[in-house]
Amino acid sequence: MSAAPAYSEDKGGSAGPGEPEYGHDPASGGIFSSDYKRHDDLKEMLDTNKDSLKLEAMKRIVAMIARGKNASDLFPAVVKNVACKNIEVKKLVYVYLVRYAEEQQDLALLSISTFQRGLKDPNQLIRASALRVLSSIRVPIIVPIMMLAIKEAASDMSPYVRKTAAHAIPKLYSLDSDQKDQLIEVIEKLLADKTTLVAGSVVMAFEEVCPERIDLIHKNYRKLCNLLIDVEEWGQVVIISMLTRYARTQFLSPTQNESLLEENPEKAFYGSEEDEAKGPGSEEAATAALPARKPYVMDPDHRLLLRNTKPLLQSRSAAVVMAVAQLYFHLAPKAEVGVIAKALVRLLRSHSEVQYVVLQNVATMSIKRRGMFEPYLKSFYIRSTDPTQIKILKLEVLTNLANETNIPTVLREFQTYIRSMDKDFVAATIQAIGRCATNIGRVRDTCLNGLVQLLSNRDELVVAESVVVIKKLLQMQPAQHGEIIKHLAKLTDNIQVPMARASILWLIGEYCEHVPKIAPDVLRKMAKSFTAEEDIVKLQVINLAAKLYLTNSKQTKLLTQYVLSLAKYDQNYDIRDRARFTRQLIAPSEQGGALSRHAKKLFLAPKPAPILESSFKDRDHFQLGSLSHLLNAKATGYQELPDWPEEAPDPSVRNVEVPEWTKCSNREKRKEKEKPFYSDSEGESGPTESADSEPESESESGSKSSSESGSGESSSESDNEDDDEEKGEGSESEQSEEEGEKKKKTKKKKASEGHREGSSSEEGSDSSSSSESEVTSESEEEQVEPASWRKKTPPSSKSAPAAKEISLLDLEDFTPPSVQPVSPPMVVSTSLAADLEGLTLTDSSLVPSLLSPVSSIGKQELLHRVAGEGLAVDYAFSRQPFSGDPHMVSLHIYFSNNSETPIKGLHVGTPKLPAGISIQEFPEIESLAPGESTTTVMGINFCDSTQAANFQLCTQTRQFYVSIQPPVGELMAPVFMSENEFKKEQGKLTGMNEITEKLTLPDTCRSDHMVVQKVTATANLGRVPCGASDEYRFAGRTLTSGSLVLLTLDARGTGAAQLTVNSEKMVIGTMLVKDVIQALTQ
Repeated sequence: MSAAPAYSEDKGGSAGPGEPEYGHDPASGGIFSSDYKRHDDLKEMLDTNKDSLKLEAMKRIVAMIARGKNASDLFPAVVKNVACKNIEVKKLVYVYLVRYAEEQQDLALLSISTFQRGLKDPNQLIRASALRVLSSIRVPIIVPIMMLAIKEAASDMSPYVRKTAAHAIPKLYSLDSDQKDQLIEVIEKLLADKTTLVAGSVVMAFEEVCPERIDLIHKNYRKLCNLLIDVEEWGQVVIISMLTRYARTQFLSPTQNESLLEENPEKAFYGSEEDEAKGPGSEEAATAALPARKPYVMDPDHRLLLRNTKPLLQSRSAAVVMAVAQLYFHLAPKAEVGVIAKALVRLLRSHSEVQYVVLQNVATMSIKRRGMFEPYLKSFYIRSTDPTQIKILKLEVLTNLANETNIPTVLREFQTYIRSMDKDFVAATIQAIGRCATNIGRVRDTCLNGLVQLLSNRDELVVAESVVVIKKLLQMQPAQHGEIIKHLAKLTDNIQVPMARASILWLIGEYCEHVPKIAPDVLRKMAKSFTAEEDIVKLQVINLAAKLYLTNSKQTKLLTQYVLSLAKYDQNYDIRDRARFTRQLIAPSEQGGALSRHAKKLFLAPKPAPILESSFKDRDHFQLGSLSHLLNAKATGYQELPDWPEEAPDPSVRNVEVPEWTKCSNREKRKEKEKPFYSDSEGESGPTESADSEPESESESGSKSSSESGSGESSSESDNEDDDEEKGEGSESEQSEEEGEKKKKTKKKKASEGHREGSSSEEGSDSSSSSESEVTSESEEEQVEPASWRKKTPPSSKSAPAAKEISLLDLEDFTPPSVQPVSPPMVVSTSLAADLEGLTLTDSSLVPSLLSPVSSIGKQELLHRVAGEGLAVDYAFSRQPFSGDPHMVSLHIYFSNNSETPIKGLHVGTPKLPAGISIQEFPEIESLAPGESTTTVMGINFCDSTQAANFQLCTQTRQFYVSIQPPVGELMAPVFMSENEFKKEQGKLTGMNEITEKLTLPDTCRSDHMVVQKVTATANLGRVPCGASDEYRFAGRTLTSGSLVLLTLDARGTGAAQLTVNSEKMVIGTMLVKDVIQALTQ
């Protein structure tokens, strides 16, 4: 204790036991004080027998380290206390040793026996700290001791110690790579660990030591997918990155069929040009070859990865969100990648460092998947407070997203940015305007005029950048812009920026025939100032002189000789070489001259216009989110993203016996033990089990423990639902009990047969994936059937003889009319549909087209007879499946000729549509006589957006521009499902996917009939049976992506009501709530 005041007197600082010790800084004036007594008091405190003093000393030492002070001279005094019995002191000693063991290796080696004893300590923190210190001593001689310690720690009871063992593996590997085989054994053991604490650390060790050993991941793949949601954020990033590479080697590309169709949309997959040459038989050959390529079915494990990573888009950690975003970008089908856009836009509210990384990745994504970020265009508008690098990246994204629809808005933004005080940003904006002008021909002249106006700007840098961009734009159509070239020529007196001067000279030389009077004068001025110019300008002066000599030698011969003479003695050898070369080419000596005959072709050859491309165009070959992608250069340790395999590797390598760690009831455990993972015979599971749920499997139980609410239900619930449904059927069908029993047996038999035939394709299917819903090779009606019906009907089965007992409900063979509009009397009301559901004794479902009510909109005018010069065109949404493509909205187009002459050749012109929207044109109408009317059907894929489809209606003589904008309710098709299925799906779509609004129903709209009529008239949804009398439920799927839209109206007797819409498509959900409230409250 006496040392403390002495220390205070000597050093002039307070160093009592209760106060921190402050290290001396040279700037404090203590530069000349003696340092021999430094830390003496701490050393004395560590040597005492009192634990309280030792603890105080260790706290002060750790505080010094935390402030960045050097405490290495205390190592001998501290290391003695590693055997201290006080647990608090021992913890702090290990904290110190981890920091300095690598620097003071000799002293640390003296205490190695103490560290080994620490590995056997009953306290898990001490065991872990001892291993950490041991692995920090970087001496090859103790490698065997470290190896033994790691192996023991890998089998430790404490997950924290096992985690520390995983961290020690890369340290040992970097010290002695010969231990790789033994370390791989430890990694394999730790990969099988069932705790979330260890998962991230062992995957990191795997990535460092043996990333090529994919076989170690097979058995643990499903477990890692299911644990992912509960792993710490650092571990989530590491695991997602590893699983991205794993999936690229083990699964087929989900976009392979799409890419083939894009390359050759009209040919069969294996059709070739040689087949075409063979004549009419080639079509048959192509048709025969088409089934040779199997339709794409997503592997259930691929789907498992996508589904279990999706909730992490809502993580608070930007790194996790970025990791999931790159996984979806590299692995998900095109229709599903869009979900990452909103999460990435959310990250733009974070710190500028995070924004920088996110925007780098968004810039790369927006080149390939522009439509994904178009709805969030305003989120990329630039704030005055943004740093320059963020501004330039946002500008890049805005330029990538610019299209014919939003270009006016984007250019208005750019106009504002040009007034900024940040000169680098202004220069980047001018380049962005140039890129927009290049990519969108419609605004090229507008951009050019805007840039010409900038030439009168006071700021020289703005003018210079404008000149450079104008030069590139003028190359596209120089003949029309002679005036601009003259205007630029006048600027040579004022502009001093070398790049701008060089650009003007190049333009004048290249298009000298457009300015024959001005060009020689510009050369005269440049010859005067030649010696004072920058090198880049001198080279262009030589070029200009050569071009004018070849086109107008009378006026410029002497000037050219003068310029070449000046250049011949220039200090720069590039300019001297260019001068000699040019002189020999245009005015050869007597000996040479073979090339001089082609001088004009060489200098005045037509040059292609430059393509202004994004600097992020080729960055996507690096894995998004990686350091290599950020730097656009391969960083040390970067692992290439593998290419997709041509054929899928064997999926059975991932099959494992169901482990005991799943927390579930005894009954469920028994069921799981009986069945293998992804069992083929899914047995008598109830109707709640949808096609994409994993029956009685590890992944189901894993997803129960995850944050996805409602991802799986207990088997007892599904049994109860079975009983309820069977009771309902028995009571509603007025038949004897015996007949009912027979029918139940037949159903069960058929269901099990259907599973044997169609299990492989059903396992891969998922309700949210549009690509997979196309694969089931079923009729269009099947896509809106509930999962329970779909499971009972085998994909390849024909209608069973038993189904023909009740002819009234046997609607399987019904084909909806393709051209005639649906007349209201044919429509069956949705309430009747709900009643018919219980009466159905066959396996065939009701045809959705019959159950869809007529749209409330009715006919709408597409082209007025005055504007159409006698041709009147109306359209209506038919709400029938479109025969050409189930993803398209079917429209009836009504033509009427009110003129006195026949209208010939009615057809749709080549439409210029926004990204994702497509049109299936109606067949050409050859002639429409005066007074005659006709109806035809066309399909439009609105890509789940209410963006208008603009196209042309053409006759032989005229073109009429028309536009169809769909209400949000017409972008979906009804889905019929049971109440339990509805609740299950609704449970999955909570949080950001749920929109709730309160409303008051008027007196006229409180009856069941009116509510159902108004909702179904507003939105093309199917009624879901509901037990409660004051609750209405409706379900549908969006046509393009197949995303579920669930609508619930909870009405009270007082007129107060609550409307809830659950959907992945949040924009659609919000718009639908607005439309339905408007319909109900009118």
